[in-house]
Amino acid sequence: MKNNHNSSSSLDSRFNQTLNNVQGLLKGRSIPGKILLTRRTDPPEDPSLQEHSPSFGRSFSENDVGTSDRIDMSREAEAQSTSKINNNATTNKSKPTYSNSETTSKDIQKSPMGARATDSARVMKFTKELSATTVILERLRELAWSGVPPYMRPKIWRLLLGYAPPNSDRREGVLRRKRLEYLDCVAQFYDIPDTERSDDEINMLHQISVDCPRTVPDVTFFQQEQVQKSLERILYAWAIRHPASGYVQGINDLATPFLVVFLSEYLEGDIDNWSMDDLSPDKISDIEADCYWCLSKLLDGMQDHYTFAQPGIQRLVFKLKELVGRIDEPVSRHMEEQGLEFLQFAFRWFNCLLIREIPFHLVTRLWDTYLAEGDALPDFLVYIYTSFLLTWSDKLQKLDFQEMVMFLQHLPTHNWTHQELEMVLSRAYMWHSMFNSSPSHLAS
Repeated sequence: MKNNHNSSSSLDSRFNQTLNNVQGLLKGRSIPGKILLTRRTDPPEDPSLQEHSPSFGRSFSENDVGTSDRIDMSREAEAQSTSKINNNATTNKSKPTYSNSETTSKDIQKSPMGARATDSARVMKFTKELSATTVILERLRELAWSGVPPYMRPKIWRLLLGYAPPNSDRREGVLRRKRLEYLDCVAQFYDIPDTERSDDEINMLHQISVDCPRTVPDVTFFQQEQVQKSLERILYAWAIRHPASGYVQGINDLATPFLVVFLSEYLEGDIDNWSMDDLSPDKISDIEADCYWCLSKLLDGMQDHYTFAQPGIQRLVFKLKELVGRIDEPVSRHMEEQGLEFLQFAFRWFNCLLIREIPFHLVTRLWDTYLAEGDALPDFLVYIYTSFLLTWSDKLQKLDFQEMVMFLQHLPTHNWTHQELEMVLSRAYMWHSMFNSSPSHLAS
């Protein structure tokens, strides 16, 4: 017994040391939110917290931009995300021990002012970075990873994607020139009769016009004719300028977060009450241009995701399968025994970047992290989607092939709040920190 105790203590020590080393290497980069996980036995005293998951208590801000340099977990709750690793023979780490998380969680629940203060502190950090003559993008990425205040998103997204230059003196001129370039592209390729298009271009425009009304069908804003026309122009201009792939179904989804974020500079209130008829043609043109250029910048980093046979997506789906097997061998084995291929459900995840799998009001928060990752995004998607899938690990192991297919095509995320999304991102961050420095942890 004494030897077992010493061994356990040694493993705890090694795990904590590893975690500390990882955090040191990250040079102050914030883990997404301060996650305070404890089993909740009584309902929260604050009724406003009852809309969130009844299983866990967590501190998060109104705009979900809380900051922390570590994840605080109790033994019991931490086991949910790491016991699967511990059970796998390829890893040899024990659960870390953290203290006072339950007490802290209760204190936070009783003190909503603390969350607002945290918001205020982070807003001040964003403001400081944005007010510099030249924005230091690495600092901005560190802040944005954990969430961006909504009213700052348009400016920050333009910077993170490299569409707007870091130098403030050049920014306005560059944006003006890029917006005029988009206008010229639309005039040259879109605002022409079909007689001046090739057969392939006619077919491509037709496919885009068919897909636009199907885009985010559960959000009424996207059913407006003006919105669909804007999407059509953006997508057709992008496809014409990127002949290696042309238009691929799913890219229509990727334009929607940009459209909503850049519209938010001009329209207020709930998105269901927005109308593009309230905007002048010049403003609509500027918004479309920003969407076009940001979409282009995003897809420049994943071009082979949308070329013939989409090899980039197939490669990431394979890595997803390998990582799930490494972290949660039982669910991986069950899926294999049932004959379920990862391509059958995960292809859409990578193709549409999870937009179709979560409520649309959470998408922009997810994309804060996407854009903060920069060039490293494709590889980090594997960790996010592993964390997303293993949210339902226990459930999946009880389903047969047909039940799993149906379940994964209609995941129960419609009631998700920022809490569930932050949990997914936090686990992804933790696993990436633990595994990504090991070159052999995924098969090539």
